[in-house]
Amino acid sequence: MTTILPECDIPIPQRQPHIVCHDPENMVLPMCNVQTVPGDMTERGCTFAGCRGVVGGPVKDAIQLVHGPIGCAYYTWGTRRNLSDTKLHRKYCFSTDLTEESVIYGGAKKLYNSIIESYELFPEGKAVFVYSTCVVGLIGDDTEAICKQASEKIGIPVIAFHCEGFRGVSQSLGHHIANRTLFEKVVGTQEPEITTPYDMCIVGEFNIDGDAWIVKPLFERMGVRVLSVFTGNASYNDIPPMHRAKLNIVQCQRSSTYIAKMIKERYGVPYINVSLFGMKQTADALRDVGKFFHLEENAEKVIAEELAKYQPMIDHYRKKLDGRNCFIYQGAPRAWHWMGPMRELGIETILTATTFGHKDDYEKIMEKAKAGHICIDNPNALEIEEYLVKLKPDFFIGGLKEKYLTYKLGIPFINGHSYEEGPYAGFEGFVNFAKDIDIAVNSPVWKFINKPLEVN
Repeated sequence: MTTILPECDIPIPQRQPHIVCHDPENMVLPMCNVQTVPGDMTERGCTFAGCRGVVGGPVKDAIQLVHGPIGCAYYTWGTRRNLSDTKLHRKYCFSTDLTEESVIYGGAKKLYNSIIESYELFPEGKAVFVYSTCVVGLIGDDTEAICKQASEKIGIPVIAFHCEGFRGVSQSLGHHIANRTLFEKVVGTQEPEITTPYDMCIVGEFNIDGDAWIVKPLFERMGVRVLSVFTGNASYNDIPPMHRAKLNIVQCQRSSTYIAKMIKERYGVPYINVSLFGMKQTADALRDVGKFFHLEENAEKVIAEELAKYQPMIDHYRKKLDGRNCFIYQGAPRAWHWMGPMRELGIETILTATTFGHKDDYEKIMEKAKAGHICIDNPNALEIEEYLVKLKPDFFIGGLKEKYLTYKLGIPFINGHSYEEGPYAGFEGFVNFAKDIDIAVNSPVWKFINKPLEVN
């Protein structure tokens, strides 16, 4: 038997197929990408969260307008640290503030007026992104027609995203909706001023705590021109010419492989999957890109320079972390992106969990896992608590929702969602990652904890 039913899930035995203990001789993947079991206090986000919060939100000069109740717009403040170099991005929240009256009479007029007003307040906006929430899906506002009318009025693109929260089983569908919307309505609508034989797009890189600012220069030092980053620190005008790239590389393979596939099918642009976390994986990504563009020598030069600078630092942290183990809980790909880099630090990952992982995510986890590794799909807080207590990992990488639970159990915690002191990508970022793990695990504060809390 490789599936497990934790004690906390006895009232909802349907959770058993979602939790597995890895057996290489009889590999079973967790059941995934299905509706949450009723009664399970899931930590999943909704389709709107995936569309606005992950893919559309990082576009730095688009007015991000939430068409729905104010509570949905509240989500957009202070969520992910998608850094940018503009004053507009992440500092303001726009909402149509639908109320009960809007449910009865419709929210079309409010939407139109909100688009016009937001542009008048921030004329530096290059586009308006309109996100439909659950209420809009129920009352049936014709957002496409309203956005077209408003666009003609203000003279910039107004893009409607049909990402009502009740659609799909998790925020993963929101990624797909955002990808398809931007592909159909934006990609290919403008040509780049110039093209080169070495044009490339970095897809699925959202500049969390400055990740894009670390990895983009690595490729540029090789002689590659990064035509666009999708969508970290991206301007709206960076997206239309993506169809003229010679290659797309895909970092987040759960949120953005969709658009890379669509661009390949329509425009013939190939793509390769990469991981830009850890020394080896980042070096492999540079080598793959170097091979594609016949810039192998340039790639090796950049790798050698980076390793000479940062490998001694990684060796230093490995001495302090060797023999530790951890529990990684992330949205999806970062769970397996980080398993290899952990081993570079001498750390074994004994548990993984994802909020919205698909089959291919769990296949990649199992490829890297040792026998006895516990893997959980869409965990609830009680499951996380039970396994933290039972297996007592040396540290836990999760999101902010889990931070204080972990501390109360006497276990060091690292914020893997928006980072502690990132960036974490690339060679330099991996040093930051290792440093944050060291600070968490080897902090003297743990000496003052007499006995960790236990599950009641």
